[in-house]
Amino acid sequence: MKLIFRLFVFSTAFFLISCDKTSKVEKEVEQIKVKPIQVTRFEKAFFETKPADLPKLKQEYPDFFPPNVSDAEYIEKMTNPQWRELYAEVEKKYSDFTPEAHEIEDVVRHIKFYYPKARTPKVITMIYEMDYNTKVLYTDSIVLVSLEMYLGKDHRFYDGIDKYIRQNFERRQMMPDLVSSFAATKVPPPAEKTLLANMIYYGKQSYMQDLLIPDYADAEKIGYTEEQLKWSEANEAMIWSYFIEQSYLYSTDNKLLSRFINLAPFSKFYLEIDNQSPGRIGRWIGWQIVRSFMKNNPDVTLQKMLLMDATEIFNKSKYKPAQHE
Repeated sequence: MKLIFRLFVFSTAFFLISCDKTSKVEKEVEQIKVKPIQVTRFEKAFFETKPADLPKLKQEYPDFFPPNVSDAEYIEKMTNPQWRELYAEVEKKYSDFTPEAHEIEDVVRHIKFYYPKARTPKVITMIYEMDYNTKVLYTDSIVLVSLEMYLGKDHRFYDGIDKYIRQNFERRQMMPDLVSSFAATKVPPPAEKTLLANMIYYGKQSYMQDLLIPDYADAEKIGYTEEQLKWSEANEAMIWSYFIEQSYLYSTDNKLLSRFINLAPFSKFYLEIDNQSPGRIGRWIGWQIVRSFMKNNPDVTLQKMLLMDATEIFNKSKYKPAQHE
């Protein structure tokens, strides 16, 4: 009983210290001054412009009109009933983008805490081509947001798109997508082609979400349902044992990426559990490794960790998932 009591006291003390540290960071973040986010509604300008005024629109937004596309194609899009219906649905849901602008402002404030020289980007909303691989693009000075990808997973415009893909076509997924895009500009591509290197690469990006959108749930950060997250947590030790037993960590077999890293309806262990598992489970494990590393190496800065080799992070992480009852 004494041992259990000591463990309880220690774990409680660690939790309180962690919370205090997080609270201190958030208080400092609140003090950072950020210019109000400027939002340009390009989709509104495009679909509310008359075809005769297209030349004027092209002058105003030259970067959105590549020269290899004819005016006739733009006019067809402006007047096409399906495109106009899509615009009407976007306008219905996002006629007021103020809440999202405030959230982006808060993300930028967090970014500036870790990257003081970071610029406050201009935000441009648009309707693109239903490209679920690039819903948000974060560059040094501009953030592009494809609003047609955030109408809600059950919207009729997504009929025909697999459920595991459209489950993240929700308004709440916009900030995690934005931070993922920003993180991709700061995390160097994996130096090796091993499964571990890819796991740590995406784990670093997810860890940046921990820091930049701390109020979001883990399921939202990685784009899982609550059930998928609970499954991952409950089976973490089993998944890890499987990777070790199969000698997958340092394997360069490209098929492992499609099985455990890439977007998919489920991860492919080739076991009975496959249909219960979420896709991209390797990314989730990589996230837990990076978290473990940062917890056990508190003197390492975010910037230094992002540049570290995957093997070094793993070796110093002391990662060892506990078996759940």
